[in-house]
Amino acid sequence: MDTSILPPTQKGRQYEIRAIGLREFAGLRRDDERLDPFELARYAKLLVASFEQIEPFLTEETKAHLLGAGSDKWSGGACSQTLFDGRKLIILNPTHNENRQNATLMEEVCHVFLGHQPSRLAIETVNKQGKPIARDYREADEEAAYSVGAAVLVPYSALRRFVEQGKTSREIAKHFKVSRELVEYRMKVSRLWEDYKVRVVSG
Repeated sequence: MDTSILPPTQKGRQYEIRAIGLREFAGLRRDDERLDPFELARYAKLLVASFEQIEPFLTEETKAHLLGAGSDKWSGGACSQTLFDGRKLIILNPTHNENRQNATLMEEVCHVFLGHQPSRLAIETVNKQGKPIARDYREADEEAAYSVGAAVLVPYSALRRFVEQGKTSREIAKHFKVSRELVEYRMKVSRLWEDYKVRVVSG
């Protein structure tokens, strides 16, 4: 593989190689092509259900919390139990915009392609306030899924080229249909941030 299309850090290269494989699987030929996570979700056997489809199964109190006070506490989630046809159910936060939903879904797709076991809910301990801590959280899996997903959506080689062309993070985000924050995260972990600041921010 041409190492010039890979970021300079060892961990970054590992994530990028997996991301390139996923983009190839999705049939993308160019590094600047926009990937649609909803299309890729079909191959990961994920059923993305709208919030409206699950509303009948939620209490009014639950709906009010998920869409109101608790709306910034969750992005999406996957049911650990598969459906009768082998697919897994995914729910995305309807209060989030399309760019954020793309990143959330891509992370869930990566969990599947990376072979991660789903987190399970189980009360294991309580916090200082006496509230139960219920999630079996695998930090390494979460980091890998998010990092690979971000690299799938914003490939290093295209990102570096756009930075060299003097494009702003907002322009790059619009091109890939992701948030500006995700683009800047990719710049920082790929060691392009300093170059970006010199070319764009300071320029």
